[in-house]
Amino acid sequence: MKTYDIEIQRLKSARHNKGLIEIGAELLVLPRPARDEGTLTSCLSLPVDDARTLMLLLKQQITELDKLQPRSRRSGRC
Repeated sequence: MKTYDIEIQRLKSARHNKGLIEIGAELLVLPRPARDEGTLTSCLSLPVDDARTLMLLLKQQITELDKLQPRSRRSGRC
């Protein structure tokens, strides 16, 4: 598995489409050098301001998705 360092340069948009939340962003994606630690994970890094913006966008999109659910499914009981 290839691993990457992903740096968010700028968040552009967020929308939901058929159960998926799509986030438009300008990204810098670089291959991550192999290490002896054996960790096969990619790393996403973003400034605190962008992280806060991302959280707000996700909350807005999830709220919109919840409005589309029947009232009985909104209470959290499935």
